[in-house]
Amino acid sequence: MDKIVDIVPAKDDILPPESRLEMPVQDLEHWPSGRPHSAGRSHPSIHLCRWFVFSATLALTGLGTYEIYQVISPADITWLQVIFAALFAITFAWISFACASAVLGFLCLRRQRYVLADQDKIGRTALLMPVYHEDPETVAEALARMGRAIAAEKANDKFDIFVLSDSREPAHIRGEAQVFGKLRHDLGDLIQLYYRRRVENHHKKAGNIADFVTRWGGAYDYMIVLDADSMMAGSTLVTLARAMAADDKAGIIQSLPMLHNRWTLYARMQQFAGRVYGPIVANGLAAWHGRDGNYWGHNAIIRVKAFAEAAGLPELHGRKPFGGHIMSHDFVEAALIRRAGWAVYMLPGLGGSYEETPPNLIELAARDRRWSQGNLQHMKLLRVKGLHWVSRIHFLQGIMSYLASPLWLFLLLTGLVLSTVAKYTEPNYFPEGFTLFPAWPVFDPERALRLFTLTMAVLFVPKILGILAAIIDPVLRRGCGGVSGLIKSLFAESLLSALLSPIMMLIQSGFVLDVFLGRDSGWKAQKRTEEAPPFNELLYKHAWHIVAGVLIGVLAFLITTKTFLWLSPIVLGLGLSAVVSWWTGLVSSGERAWRWNVFRIPEEAEPIFGDQNGANPKERLAAAE
Repeated sequence: MDKIVDIVPAKDDILPPESRLEMPVQDLEHWPSGRPHSAGRSHPSIHLCRWFVFSATLALTGLGTYEIYQVISPADITWLQVIFAALFAITFAWISFACASAVLGFLCLRRQRYVLADQDKIGRTALLMPVYHEDPETVAEALARMGRAIAAEKANDKFDIFVLSDSREPAHIRGEAQVFGKLRHDLGDLIQLYYRRRVENHHKKAGNIADFVTRWGGAYDYMIVLDADSMMAGSTLVTLARAMAADDKAGIIQSLPMLHNRWTLYARMQQFAGRVYGPIVANGLAAWHGRDGNYWGHNAIIRVKAFAEAAGLPELHGRKPFGGHIMSHDFVEAALIRRAGWAVYMLPGLGGSYEETPPNLIELAARDRRWSQGNLQHMKLLRVKGLHWVSRIHFLQGIMSYLASPLWLFLLLTGLVLSTVAKYTEPNYFPEGFTLFPAWPVFDPERALRLFTLTMAVLFVPKILGILAAIIDPVLRRGCGGVSGLIKSLFAESLLSALLSPIMMLIQSGFVLDVFLGRDSGWKAQKRTEEAPPFNELLYKHAWHIVAGVLIGVLAFLITTKTFLWLSPIVLGLGLSAVVSWWTGLVSSGERAWRWNVFRIPEEAEPIFGDQNGANPKERLAAAE
């Protein structure tokens, strides 16, 4: 194995003079006041928004749980039915919460207002690009575009760009140094760019950012943290700095990153969903989070002073995966900064903030493995002293985003067992004690239909509201192919989601099991090319999903034909998992969808910088042909 050495040229002009800043490690077990400090006065409507979201979630969950109880309950209640009803209540509460947030977001869609300082009042801002074995040419191209866009906004004297490398392989390091050295030369005096590589990548990305803060943080008022696939318009970068300058209690201001720049069918479906449904949910979150919001780790501006004084992360006690360095550090940094009295909030209507999505299901799963461990690790952080209660809700949301899959799986298996018991076990018509009439088992098909309708409504309301909002917005409507394009995309996304959801249920359930068995995910570079995995490889990776689908289908059919029909979307999704994974991972499938006016987004018609990717979709497809 090659020895890691620091081979970055040690010239005085590669990095600016250090301006050190103390960043103390935070105490998670003690907080002097016992309560978070005030982060400034929230909008008076915040209490109404929170009441609406939690009341609506509680009401929907109560109604759904009551209906499922009425559907499955005979005269005698068994422990298996209690488990089934409890699992249903938890999973239904999860989707009800998302539905309530979406409804709130739709109601608040036109209520977005924020105060901006004059451009000459903004402080010194560092644009940070952490990289770990990323393609340097691709990253350099994105930074060049953002640097020139900042200069076009006449704010280049306020911004510096830092490439913060954690790469380990000597050959890759040499390539980085050459590419970013050339980029620094090409940008010239337009905007300052610096390249730094750490010899020891302690605490991964969180440590990478902390290293910048402790060495150069004293020279900057704010920092905008990017991911390697981030792209932000110059006006967006400047607006974030102006918003921060106008609010002296703001610690983090998060933009809403939209997905873009991918052509596989899977990625295009995700891009459409994020572009049309995402703003509705994000507006709802921003409305009830208020100044007690969250941070997603990138495409956000952070006050360097707040980060230094409040976001120093400790090592967690115990062995990995629950111990060690904090993996999903962004949620924790937001919670600690809010605890210290700094506001954390989102500007969902800002626009001009983008990232890329994994091109296929396998690459999404590879990223999700690390995220699942990081979010489940937050179980140890729920009792951190002094946190705002909304910060604890953020932790719970992250935890539930992965626990929901095994809970759904347990619900499915419990339902199959219940159905099997009902078919092959003779019911007790005459329980102990005197009864004038037999206790006949009851299955109410009318209530079952009502429950199904309620569940579909809760699942589809966010999507329907997103489509309605897109139809109302002329730019978004045209960019998504008009009303016909929106409707076709809605049906296509719903169909593909129905096929993909059971696959992700099993994938994430496996991840959760891995974490609880003590298996560490490690830290691997993310693959960002659109090359589809070979079908043989997908057959191997999805083999147990196919087997699970066949077993569920056979068991359901042996119970009753109706049971099989009810479970047919799950059986079909799992049984065809390799085919669906392969087909949705093809660029040709995504291009065909574009031709059919499906899964289009406005950024393809009006790219961020005018010439993004060198061509619009029509030119791209014509060149490919």
